[in-house]
Amino acid sequence: MSQLPEQPAGTSPPTSADVARLAGVSRATVSYVLNDSTTVRISDPTRRRVREAARELGYVPHAAARSLRAGRTRMVLLPAPCPADPLHQRFLTDLQTDLRRLDYTVVQYGTAGRDADEAARSWAELRPVAVVSPGGVTLTPRAIGVLTRSGAKAVLTLGPQPVDGAHALVVDQREVGHCAIRHLLSRGRRRIGVVVPREPGHALLALPRLAGARRAVEESGVDARIRPLPLRYEEASAQDLASRWPGLGLDAVFAYDDEYAMLLTRALQDAGVEVPARTAVIGAGDLMLGRLLRPRLSSVRMELATAQPPAEMIDRLVHRPGGPPERHYLLRAAAVVRESS
Repeated sequence: MSQLPEQPAGTSPPTSADVARLAGVSRATVSYVLNDSTTVRISDPTRRRVREAARELGYVPHAAARSLRAGRTRMVLLPAPCPADPLHQRFLTDLQTDLRRLDYTVVQYGTAGRDADEAARSWAELRPVAVVSPGGVTLTPRAIGVLTRSGAKAVLTLGPQPVDGAHALVVDQREVGHCAIRHLLSRGRRRIGVVVPREPGHALLALPRLAGARRAVEESGVDARIRPLPLRYEEASAQDLASRWPGLGLDAVFAYDDEYAMLLTRALQDAGVEVPARTAVIGAGDLMLGRLLRPRLSSVRMELATAQPPAEMIDRLVHRPGGPPERHYLLRAAAVVRESS
């Protein structure tokens, strides 16, 4: 495995001036090329020469120095931990890619063991121009004040509830449970179980989904009931629940997500409970594996979307700060009907 050559002790790192000398251009041209600036026309051969010189020297632009020259930081802070579900991960990955394309430096920052105010003070030390808090820490109005006074032009929360003083990207998980139960009710199902995972960390999604399921029944006006079903993501736990199924008197189940739905469906089938004849099953997430299951798994398809791409929204809020907090509802849910329901 190849390694970069070791730098002799005391050797200074290469600078943009070194790149300019090697490429035979000005430092301004180096800056324009390496920052992908489109404000100045630079020929393709010159751009290639600058990039080759930077690679040869091992030059990397200094983000802090660039911020000092510009009079403002370009750092967007993304506190960790972030939600682990694929939907959020895809959204956050796309957000980081788009922010980098807009010339922002995205920094993920740990928050373990800190309350909201302590976390905000540590974030403020980095002087970010924007903070997007994905819900690992529940920000308070005081914490938001600390961040804005330190120079953050935009503070956004990504989670189920807005926070006073911050812009909000609202992901209301109640919509997932609401959508699943509306579908089951439309199929004539009236005694519906809702899986609530026992694993730590799932409550952030599971409890709102359960609340949405109950709301769907209340709004329907039909004589139906919801029964929470604690379940571990283990075969033994699923088998135990399936063995008790006849006594539960349920004719349908919203299984939290597709993985739990597949786990429970197999256990029900092994216990002699026919799906969907005796019990309809619907998951959430619309995973490809669910389509390979027999019967094919019904699911709730979800996407996070805004009228304006989130990175462009952050860029707009950074350049035009001071307006009232904005609320953007991201989650769109739709039932995908297959054989299991």
